[in-house]
Amino acid sequence: MSYTTHETIQRLWQQFAQDQLAGLSPEERAKLQAAFEARFAELLEKAAGEDGAAFIDLVGFGKDGLKPFGEVPWPFLAADFDEAVIASQLHAAAELYFIYQHERMGVFRVAAVLRQLFREGRMRIQRGPGARLLYLIEKWQPLRYGPKDRMAAYKRVFNYGRQPAPAGGIVNQNFHYQLVALMSGLAQYYRDLTIGEVIRGAAQIDQRPYGNIATVQRLGIDLRYALDRASYGNVVALAFEVGMYLKQLLELFDTPDIKKAFDANTKWDVLEQVLNRFLGGARELSQRAKMAEAGRRVLLWVAGNAFDSGIDPQLFQTEARPAGAAAEAWIAAYRLTEEGRRFPGVADSLRWAVGLPPRAADAPVMG
Repeated sequence: MSYTTHETIQRLWQQFAQDQLAGLSPEERAKLQAAFEARFAELLEKAAGEDGAAFIDLVGFGKDGLKPFGEVPWPFLAADFDEAVIASQLHAAAELYFIYQHERMGVFRVAAVLRQLFREGRMRIQRGPGARLLYLIEKWQPLRYGPKDRMAAYKRVFNYGRQPAPAGGIVNQNFHYQLVALMSGLAQYYRDLTIGEVIRGAAQIDQRPYGNIATVQRLGIDLRYALDRASYGNVVALAFEVGMYLKQLLELFDTPDIKKAFDANTKWDVLEQVLNRFLGGARELSQRAKMAEAGRRVLLWVAGNAFDSGIDPQLFQTEARPAGAAAEAWIAAYRLTEEGRRFPGVADSLRWAVGLPPRAADAPVMG
């Protein structure tokens, strides 16, 4: 397709779309608008010149020699930067976040204590399923990636912990800021929708605040890009292996003989009892468990979302609702942790994340 034809199609298609949409109802217009946009993009892509043909024809080296400028094939430039991520790395990062929160809960340290107690005969078990699992763990040492490897991965992907970053490795410096901003953006979006439904008196809001959708999408794209760039190397293998090991440890804590040895009813009681007796006390177990679950849910949503800027607001609301609920749960748990007690609130955190100045009512008074 030549440059002249490209310009003509753009002009005529815009007029055609206006003529077709003018006589439709608002509901029908909203349904057809996205279809028109998709069809227009498809036509432009199919009618563009072949790869490399435009430049050759432009300088006159094509089979037809030097052409007038208006007859040179128009190149199609694909905007695919936001899609240039590796899904397996993003999924591994989500699982690694789940593992990290259990690391903070002390699951791996408790497993080491149980192995020591079993080895020294200080725990009254010998032939039950828990003893069997402890024997297998002690015998085979299933982890290829030990504590140092896990700490290095947490540092690279999340910038968590005090472990020095690997030399030359990319460290995701802003992960926590981006995660808190995304959680705040999702929470604020659904809070705005709830307020709008109350004010309008119905669940259907004709005019959605598009800015909120754009903010959530921008925060999600930035977080996804940073996670993708920081999760090369052994992160996929490490998350897979350590995830299997974590599952085995939680099954170990839930075996009848282990629970009986600590007078516990659940595996979480075992975890708490061992932490209190041997490791200086249990802290933030409930909060960390909820942050692990909700954080992984939101990160998986980020990994699988296309973040199409032209998405229908109703469709975005439906698709993002599970992530919005998880974001609210994450924030509620985060605010009760030691580092989360300084959380300024959803609205203030989101304004800071997107670069807006403080609200006038919250601005400090100058004396």
